[in-house]
Amino acid sequence: MCGRYVVKNPVTKTSKLVKSAIQVEDTENYNAHPYQKLPVIKKYKNGNTLENLKWGLVPGWAKEKNFKALINARLETIDEKVSFKRLIKTNRCVAVADGFYEWKREEKEKTPYYFTREDTNSMFFAGIFENDQFCLITEEAKENINEIHHRQPVILNHADINRYLNLELQGSAFLKERKIPNLIFHEVSKDVNKPTNNTASLIQKV
Repeated sequence: MCGRYVVKNPVTKTSKLVKSAIQVEDTENYNAHPYQKLPVIKKYKNGNTLENLKWGLVPGWAKEKNFKALINARLETIDEKVSFKRLIKTNRCVAVADGFYEWKREEKEKTPYYFTREDTNSMFFAGIFENDQFCLITEEAKENINEIHHRQPVILNHADINRYLNLELQGSAFLKERKIPNLIFHEVSKDVNKPTNNTASLIQKV
């Protein structure tokens, strides 16, 4: 799964990808976490926009007040799950990021690592949305990532973004066929475990 990530200066990063940014500012968030409003790219008839949506999706059919918001959707089953199969066809979005955190579990110990692209480019995560909420799509981790965690977010290359947002293309099929970028990672401080910690020191190597 993907439960924490980093996003810095999203307006500047997406200036050539979107027509406008709606109530999004160039801030630095080193501990983006579920239930927080975070910048995503959405497609409209007159162009793409950058908007803040809440990370964590409660499907429209879920009437129970205690329904836990979904932060991740598996690519392998997204076309089958009632919570996601309509959204991958009609409601796609792209979350803006710089890197993400994952935890390696060894017995009772969990050690956090920070992942970035090997080519140092920005990260863009494939997602789906409903109303003002969004959910990230995950897939099986690449071989070198698997030693830390068995899942990773579906990362789009810059050239993939508009193709993924094009609803004329079959979303899940496109994601499964795209070129997956190489990632690098390093261990970071356990300070990242606390969502209220939000400084640049979180991504430094320990």
